[in-house]
Amino acid sequence: MNDNPQERPRALNGKAPDVFTRGGWVPMREYGEEEVDFVIVGTGAGGGTLACKLAEAGFSVIAMDAGAYWRPLEDFASDEHHQSKLYWTDERIVDGADPIHLGANNSGKAVGGSTVHYMMVSLRFRPEWFKSRSKLGYGVDWPLDWREMWRYYREVEQTLSISGPVRYPWGPKRPRYPYRAHPLNAPARYLARGAEKLGIAWAETPIATLSAPRGKAPPCVYRGFCAAGCSTNAKQSVLNTWLPRALAAGAEIRDLAMVGRIETTNGRVTGVHYHRGNEWRFQKARNVVVAGYAIETPRLLLNSASCEFPDGLANSSGLVGKNLMVHLNQSVYGYSQDEIRSYKAPPSLALTEHWNYEDAGKDYHGGWCYMAPGPLPADWARTVSQRGLWGRELLDEMTRYNHAAGLKMVGEVLPGERNRVTLVDETDQYGLAIPQVTFSFGDNEHAMIEHALDFMDRALEVVGVTQRWRNESETAHLMGTARMGHDRATSVVDADCRSWDIPNLWICDGSVFPTSGGVNPSLTIQAIACRTSDRIAELASRREL
Repeated sequence: MNDNPQERPRALNGKAPDVFTRGGWVPMREYGEEEVDFVIVGTGAGGGTLACKLAEAGFSVIAMDAGAYWRPLEDFASDEHHQSKLYWTDERIVDGADPIHLGANNSGKAVGGSTVHYMMVSLRFRPEWFKSRSKLGYGVDWPLDWREMWRYYREVEQTLSISGPVRYPWGPKRPRYPYRAHPLNAPARYLARGAEKLGIAWAETPIATLSAPRGKAPPCVYRGFCAAGCSTNAKQSVLNTWLPRALAAGAEIRDLAMVGRIETTNGRVTGVHYHRGNEWRFQKARNVVVAGYAIETPRLLLNSASCEFPDGLANSSGLVGKNLMVHLNQSVYGYSQDEIRSYKAPPSLALTEHWNYEDAGKDYHGGWCYMAPGPLPADWARTVSQRGLWGRELLDEMTRYNHAAGLKMVGEVLPGERNRVTLVDETDQYGLAIPQVTFSFGDNEHAMIEHALDFMDRALEVVGVTQRWRNESETAHLMGTARMGHDRATSVVDADCRSWDIPNLWICDGSVFPTSGGVNPSLTIQAIACRTSDRIAELASRREL
């Protein structure tokens, strides 16, 4: 029998893969065509977390994902090219002055979404970012209060067993992280020394890979293939944290289920049309949650246009697909006399958020942090080839790989309607209109990049890294395109992630971010999902769903 998880669903016949046991299964409730309380489209940081929390709250839940249901112990190889199977590489059109490279840094096509291969960096937003317009003079305010979010951050950190420092030097005081920090690898030690010489604070990075055993998951063995998928389950992804809990609580997960359209009648959603097993099917639902991330979420909403909603669902503000944001991910590299071997251990084991919390001396808005990256060989070859190296020159450069040291930023990009996701007439393998992703940097981003690259260059220079060069083209993560807000005229969903236009349609992923902040988004997405679940349960108790 064909067991290729990209061709045949694995979650069938009342069972789903047990990701902790080779060849193992766990029981799974199946609802068939029965109407359920919630259909969730996407099982990543937003959808997978929400599926767990809603099922545990007693709702009937079906979570659908277009990707495969992987077994990390059996399916993941130490091969960068092979592991590109985890990325969303379906056809899309990219344009604008700075077209986004889509794939490894900003997508996932798998049960568990991009958390299956994410870098695990788990940072909280600076409190002022939730009111960036009111307190910092740029962007827009979130409809959330940081003190409430602080409670949900803690819940996610406990669930993921975040390994972090005893004392975190930035922001309001917080409890100790559940697990001890990982020991620093060589790139992290270089970051720490450089920060100290420049007089700024640094810390071990709070990271979602285990520093001690937890349940069936072992501690990290510092294999270094985190960005290509963790084959030991030390990485705490949605696949091996929230989703096993969701199944135990009675949720059904449907892998290889591509949702193409949300059906509506009389101003309410009634279910979803999805493609699975070579045919289109319909699943009835009393509520639909879209959690496909910042490209697939607006794409589905726009592809669901009807006579009743001719501009797409949840789009009375005209903002579905607009205000797309990325993170700046530029870097500086050079070479040391010492062997660095940056691919050893998880990347980004040390960081500084100095420029997230320090506003003096900036000629731009927003914040950025930087970390010590650990590119794998093929990724490193791709990076250095961007300097125009090829043939013998590229081979010679690769012989210095073990001595390369670098610093990489995660920088805030301001929201702007010119950056957007729209649809074109061309269709994909399902017959669905494909998205066009338009993106350009503004003056603010260029000013931040210049400041960050200069600072990181100095941080490497003071620790003896020579022959430095800059990689100015990278971006990471995606946010925006269905922002939350206080006002239905200037946002797509309210603070509860509920559509202003359709009361039983919800959006719960990074697309609801009004601003991007200067940190990796996965912790905030999961915290929002936890809050959304609590709010739904409260609304249900008042019969207000």
